[in-house]
Amino acid sequence: MNGQHSSVVMLILLILFALIHSGGAALRSRAELVIGARAWRLVFATASIPSAVVVIGWFLAHRYDGIRLWNLQGAPGMVPLVWIGTTVSFLFLYPATYNLLEIPAVLKPQVRLYATGIIRISRHPQAVGQILWCITHALWIGSSFMVVTCIGLIGHHLFAVWHGDRRLKSRFGAAFDDLKATTSVIPFAAVLDGRQQLDWKEFLRPAQLGIAIAVGVFWWAHHFIPSAGEMVRNSALERLLG
Repeated sequence: MNGQHSSVVMLILLILFALIHSGGAALRSRAELVIGARAWRLVFATASIPSAVVVIGWFLAHRYDGIRLWNLQGAPGMVPLVWIGTTVSFLFLYPATYNLLEIPAVLKPQVRLYATGIIRISRHPQAVGQILWCITHALWIGSSFMVVTCIGLIGHHLFAVWHGDRRLKSRFGAAFDDLKATTSVIPFAAVLDGRQQLDWKEFLRPAQLGIAIAVGVFWWAHHFIPSAGEMVRNSALERLLG
């Protein structure tokens, strides 16, 4: 499959994922009134998780497609730079692990306003983490397909920043205005201008250890990525989309 075709497919998959993910977030308040919070979380997870798996699988299979725009893999310090950046990106991407049991709806899912921990650094940590992940992986891979993937991912998360603020304002009103006034989207901006103060004890949570273990697992699993990519290329999905 040529790089142009696989890049177009990737954009389509990212758009579909964004529609499912952001669309599901937009429907949440109304859906929960109809079927309840737990049932809606299960419906949302049933739709969003498979779509994410398809996107990840396609990325693994085609990450080097297209034109190789740069190759910095042999540059001194590149490997630790990518892994340190990736680790930090995960710490931003997955603050929802603090409420892990809400993901499978074991606990009743709730929408909350957070003003502690990583929210002191950025009000939208997922967007920051995704942008950082894109930067580190684009530096490492350097393909035109990777650039297209990053454009799609970053575009979705920038939309999610606006969409998330809009939904929280609608739900919490003045309470969200207070949170917005003391936080920032840009990391550390509110800390540097004095609107926010960090409390490092808030970051000492078991979830952070879980993220560190996950990064170690990903490091080990990277040895199997070429095989995983080849499996996706040979899968029914590849034949369908190819």
